[in-house]
Parts: sequence; structure tokens; C-alpha cells
Amino acid sequence: MPEGPEIRRAATRIHKVLADQGPVRVEFTQPHLSAFGPKLSGQTVEWVSSRGKAMLTHFQGGLTVYSHNQLYGRWYTCRIGKEPLTNRTLRLALHTQTHSALLYSASEIEVLTEEGVMSHRYLSALGPDALDDQVAWRDILAQLQSVNFRRRSLAALYLDQHFVAGIGNYLRSEILFQAGLYPFDRPQDLTLKQLGLLARTTLALTRQAYATAGVTNTPARVKRLRANGLRRQQYRFLIFGRRGQACYRCSSQIERIEISGRRLYLCHGCQPSVTPR
Repeated sequence: MPEGPEIRRAATRIHKVLADQGPVRVEFTQPHLSAFGPKLSGQTVEWVSSRGKAMLTHFQGGLTVYSHNQLYGRWYTCRIGKEPLTNRTLRLALHTQTHSALLYSASEIEVLTEEGVMSHRYLSALGPDALDDQVAWRDILAQLQSVNFRRRSLAALYLDQHFVAGIGNYLRSEILFQAGLYPFDRPQDLTLKQLGLLARTTLALTRQAYATAGVTNTPARVKRLRANGLRRQQYRFLIFGRRGQACYRCSSQIERIEISGRRLYLCHGCQPSVTPR
């Protein structure tokens, strides 16, 4: 499933081809939404953005199209009439005079009023969005210290969209490694200094992933690895997907574990537990 940075990059790309580009022609292929096609067609898209892993496309008339890719959804942008070759099922098409934004295979699409956006079951329950410019590290620190979250393991928290929105599987491993924290410790087990570092790392790595299309490794190391001929998937991450390889920091062997069917990677040398095990 795409994580917050990937959805935000898609939203930025779609905003560029749709927003303020004149009237848009809208087509929904699902019967329960088809009536909204004529209603939205002829309006201008004012903005496209994301919250967590959802995308919001806002029209001048006040309605917003909410979409969540889940596992299989994917957005494409293309020149008008140059649709991509894919076996996916088209769910939503937005056309300007020059470009199209096409959503395939998504399972969650809704058309919402302003009030509907505010009360939406997913959007209204989200924690601070790590890609929101208004969110500061102290907001993440407050979440870590909250009674709702401080007794839960870091491994569980960092997949909970109520805690921080937009973080998923690869960012969880990357953030906890960069902060030097054991996944099964809890916020209440950590010092204020450790919590502050974790809060800062949460924002820094998520925003780096947005800026670099998902590369969370350090720029200097990426440059060196690329010069040695490594491919993107080999230099992209600090720890995620590197089971059995040497840790960049301490040379310990990286371990992969499974939690509820989701992968998590850790280095026992760099991420010691602060509580007796």
C-alpha cells in the first residue's frame, strides 16, 4: 500500500495538471457515483492534496472527491487521449483540455460536502499528518506522551493512523532505526531526550521520503552506493528490505521479523531495548 509520501507526491502531480486549468470533465464508473459525473463536470478543480493515505480533490462548487488507494489503487496522469496500457479497472477519470488524471482499481471513492469532509470516519480520526507544514515535532512528542499512546509498543504505534497519519511499513522500520529505538519498547519506557529525537526523526524521514520519492538513506551514502553501481532498490533504505545484510552503522546483521503479517526490520546493535527482556 502506498504510504503518505507516495500519495502526497501523486496529489502534487495531479494538482499540477488539474488545478485552475479550466473546466474539468468528470467520469465515475461505479454506478452509485455515476450521477456525480455530470454534477462536477464543467467545474474547476481548486486544489488536490492528501491527508494521511487519502487524496482529496476539491472542486469550486464546494464538493470534494475523497479517494483511498488501499492495496491496489493507482493514479496515472497523462496527456488527453493517451491513456496508459493497463489491465486495471478505471474508477475515476478527470479530464482538462490537455491532460487526464485517472484512478484505477481503488476501492474507496466518495463525494463529500465540506461537512462530510470534517465528519468523515477516516479523515476525522487521523492523527497529525507528518507531511503537514503546520505540524511540528512537538505535536508528535505530544502524541507520544498522550495517555492514548504512551503504553503501546512503538511497532504498533507507527502503523496506527490515529497516532500519526501517513506512516506505513517501510517508514516504521526506517524511523525506529534512525532514532535507535527497539520496536517493542513503549513511549513511557523512553527518556524525554529519546522521545524528542523520535519525534524529530518522524517528521524528518517522512518529509525526506516525500522529497526524494521514497529514498530514506542518507544523501552521502546514496551518492557513494550509486557510484558503486548499485540500483535504486539497493541504496534506497537505511534498513528496510535489508535482511541478513550488514548494518551501515555497526555491521551487525539486520533481522526481519513479522508482526501481524507485516514486515519489520531491526538492528539489535543499534536498537537495544531500554527495558529488561
